[in-house]
Amino acid sequence: MAWEVRQMVSDQEYVARIRRHRPSALIPLIALASATYSQGAWKNSRSTFKYVPWALADVARVSLACGNEFRKDASGQDLEKILEMYTQLDDHFVREAADLDSLERYLLRTSGEQLTLQESPYQNLARTAAMITKTDGTREPRCLRPGWDEDLFGTSLSKYVGIAQLLWTSALKCGGRFDPAWLEAPGLAPVLDVIPAATFIAVAEAHFVTDVSAFKAENTAARLTSDPLRRRFEFNPLRGRPFLRGYGPGYLAPVSDLIPGKGSPLGIYYTGMARHRSAFAQDLGDLFEAYVGRQLGLWPEAEVVSEITYGRDNKRSVDWIVVTDELVLLVEVKSVRPTQHLRLATDKRVEEARRMLGRAYEQIDNTATLIARRQKEFMSIPADRPVQGLIVTMEPFHIANAPFQRIRQPSAAVPVSVCSVGDLENLVTITDAPISRLLIERASDPQRSTYGLSEAFAGHARTRNAVLDEGWNSYPWRGSANRLSP
Repeated sequence: MAWEVRQMVSDQEYVARIRRHRPSALIPLIALASATYSQGAWKNSRSTFKYVPWALADVARVSLACGNEFRKDASGQDLEKILEMYTQLDDHFVREAADLDSLERYLLRTSGEQLTLQESPYQNLARTAAMITKTDGTREPRCLRPGWDEDLFGTSLSKYVGIAQLLWTSALKCGGRFDPAWLEAPGLAPVLDVIPAATFIAVAEAHFVTDVSAFKAENTAARLTSDPLRRRFEFNPLRGRPFLRGYGPGYLAPVSDLIPGKGSPLGIYYTGMARHRSAFAQDLGDLFEAYVGRQLGLWPEAEVVSEITYGRDNKRSVDWIVVTDELVLLVEVKSVRPTQHLRLATDKRVEEARRMLGRAYEQIDNTATLIARRQKEFMSIPADRPVQGLIVTMEPFHIANAPFQRIRQPSAAVPVSVCSVGDLENLVTITDAPISRLLIERASDPQRSTYGLSEAFAGHARTRNAVLDEGWNSYPWRGSANRLSP
């Protein structure tokens, strides 16, 4: 009798189906599928849509955390059936009344699960150098002093990202695998002239590779809730260490799309935080604010004004003010990222969102008021044109502009949008229409104003981002920028 997937699958049934197979048989199949359908190749046809990276990542996590080697082998057909079950997993949104609150929770969970694995690797990797090594901060760093990268990574930041690039390339071409023995091949001599084999292996072992025992311990420690319907949205330890040892020669990456994240600003952030805690976050936040200013400087025909100090108490305006002939844009920079409570849409999600973004709304509203009242320190900022606010975050808050999210933040006298720095990097390179006019038109559209900037301005012609290209060109291997560029 043919095997069938029921209309709705419980998490217990899904986990049990994965546990039928020993991990040593299932994990290599996942790795091969991931390498085959990496970088959006799963979008090529309806039959490949099931091979999305977030589904593969969860199947791998369950197999590693719950599986054992006393089970049977697995075939490609077994993996396909498991992935079909994943698409039909039970969810709170299905169980509940599907009201506005349950819809909000559903969108928060699925956007955090899916959209983070569809970001541009080129932008993420290029941004690391562009922000950290090519941008000057405004404060004396506490951690990011000369030699910080050698101390943290065991090599320079440039070479660390280069190692991530090479590991990723190997995974894509070799079914998820990288074998250190390959470094002895004569054809890799030019690579070893830049990064010695001993350094390459030491960095990979220290930052990219884990084993099953360590994976299980981290997976258990990362659990925030016992709710089985939220399990698949929790942190997956493969994000922190995407390669496994113990699955054949060398290292095996179950999900190739997770590898570039190690060289992204987010990956650098978590690696630095593990060593230096808040001091590292403060240094990175200072660089991020300055980096946003560099991106705004790419805006054609715009004057970019830095933070204004005013009043007897030396209070501060928003971080950046962009003045064009058509618009004044008030930009507040927040080096924040969605927490587990937001990703899982727990009852603390509202408190967390307001904690991270609420102050930015207040800053924008206050600065807009000072401009309108013609406070003396703001007299150079025109008050005769529309004013908007933009909150730029280091990591995407994917549905922050939706009405049910916006209503929970402080009120503002001007339209305010939240965008990631990736959205900003794309915005400032639009060439087929004035950026100010596009923002004004978007703000006046009740529907498009709730979209993220990338969705609202999709399809517009863009030039290359010179700041990102400068960062990318600082790496040892940079020939694939055009292939990776959005």
